[in-house]
Amino acid sequence: MRSDAALARNFDLRNLPESFYENPFPAYAALREHAPVKHLPGGGVFLSRYADVLRVYHDPLTFSSDKKIEFGAKYGTNSRLFRHHTTSLVFNDAPYHARVRRTILGAMIPKALAPLEPKLIRLVDRLLDDAEARGRMDAIPDFAAAIPVEVIGDLLAVPDADRGPLRGWSLAILGALEPVLTAEAFERGEGALAEFHAYLAQLIAKRRTHPGDPERDVLTRLLQSGEHGEPLSEAELMENCVFLLNAGHETTSNLIGNALELFGRFPEARARLIANPELIRSAVEEVLRYESSNQLGNRITTCETEIGGVAIPAGCFVTLGIGAANRDAAAFAEPDRFDIARHPNRHLGFAAGPHQCAGMNLARMEGRIALGAFLARFPDYVIAAPPVRSRRARFRGVTSMPLRLR
Repeated sequence: MRSDAALARNFDLRNLPESFYENPFPAYAALREHAPVKHLPGGGVFLSRYADVLRVYHDPLTFSSDKKIEFGAKYGTNSRLFRHHTTSLVFNDAPYHARVRRTILGAMIPKALAPLEPKLIRLVDRLLDDAEARGRMDAIPDFAAAIPVEVIGDLLAVPDADRGPLRGWSLAILGALEPVLTAEAFERGEGALAEFHAYLAQLIAKRRTHPGDPERDVLTRLLQSGEHGEPLSEAELMENCVFLLNAGHETTSNLIGNALELFGRFPEARARLIANPELIRSAVEEVLRYESSNQLGNRITTCETEIGGVAIPAGCFVTLGIGAANRDAAAFAEPDRFDIARHPNRHLGFAAGPHQCAGMNLARMEGRIALGAFLARFPDYVIAAPPVRSRRARFRGVTSMPLRLR
């Protein structure tokens, strides 16, 4: 008990121990028990209870998503990182957020995604054929990370030959969102955005001249958004294309990689899914709960308020512990048990409220097809070396996981 209390008392997002990146859940449990509304040493509060995080998601008037103040201090207002993150829809409030989200959401409904499914199946089969020929694979670069880049490339109609740099750009840009920003991470993010912006300027110019099918091509939908409302500016258009790549890549590659790690760690769950493939949908949801791809969210209070009985001043930075909330026993029975048939499973892996992830149907489709095909082809795969966890607090994923396929 004293150890847990000390863990909660000493918790500092800006000074995390190495052990946290491997397994943050003991720290989250200690926070829920001893400091559910934790005042952080650098300012702001950290929330670890499901009810508190859910309440914030559903109250955007009190808890704003606007990051201009926070990111101005972090990146400097003249940087590309500042312009990108304060222009993409995820870090904005209504009406701008609602306008851009509505445009993107039309291309993400199941009916609109259905035409992508046959090509996604062919991509997954090709990746598995290549792996089978080798008898081994690194599950992340050879499979988990290769899928979302191709799918987002299809959504934006990026030519196949131009997709090579997309994953590297995404990792560099999102790496600059970590609680501690190093000079190297800042430079990588700035450089990636400069290259991505230059490429998108050419792609957008071509699409203006030769529009695609707005039912399938998200870039064309964004270009035509002014037909039913206020059009996006050139900067808004460009930064939200960058956002689509980053959001689509990060969530899905982590989902697939985390799932393969979990099915290696829990062979009984793997056997159950192989014997009952109809459980694939609930299995994907449980992966999103148990090892949430996105572990942290952020808001800023617009007025004095209270959370969990704790008074919070206006202008307070609030960190939402998504990964912590998804292991809260008050919301989930036996939360530390990996149960692929869990029902109900109202996890917060895709947030909630008006900022619920617009691409969640796409991520679910990718996870379902990729994992179902993988387990059907390689039911007895073995993790050949310890998985390498990314050293990031905001996003939880594996960067390398060698597999033996048999």
